[in-house]
Amino acid sequence: MVSMRVNDEMTEVAVDADTPLLWVLRDLLGMTGTKFGCGIAQCGACTVHLDGVAVRSCRLPVGEVGDRAVRTIEGVGSTPVGARVQQAWLDLDVIQCGYCQSGQIMAAAALLAANPEPDDADIDAAMAGNICRCGTYVRIRDGIKRAAQHG
Repeated sequence: MVSMRVNDEMTEVAVDADTPLLWVLRDLLGMTGTKFGCGIAQCGACTVHLDGVAVRSCRLPVGEVGDRAVRTIEGVGSTPVGARVQQAWLDLDVIQCGYCQSGQIMAAAALLAANPEPDDADIDAAMAGNICRCGTYVRIRDGIKRAAQHG
C-alpha cells in the first residue's frame, strides 16, 4: 500500500512501489488529464508537480514520491499561478490538438512559480523537452508571458 498526497488530498493505493506514478494517477485514481506520450520521460506529456517542481510521471516510481505533494493538471487551477496559466492558454487559444497541453501547462506553471518574470532564455530552459507535435510553441511562449504579466 502506498500513501500519497495528490491535489491536496491524501490517498492510498494498492500498488508495487516501482509502479510509475503516471499509471497510478490515470488507472487507479482516474486522473486522465496527465497523458502518456513516450514512456521515457522525453516528451513532457506526463508532467506533474512534485512539491512544486515539474517532473515526468511516466518514469517516476510511486514509491519515490514519499511525503512530497503531487499536483496534476486536474489540481493546478486551484493555485494562483496555475489558474493564470490556464486562463492565458484560453485567452490566446494556445491549444491545437491538446494532447501535450496538460504537460505544457504544468511546466509553465512550475516555471512561473519559481520565476515570476522569466525572460526568453528562462522559458526555453524550462520548456525544453516538452514536445508539441502541432508546433504551437509561439503560442505557448506567448501564454507564459501573458500569465507572467497578470501575476
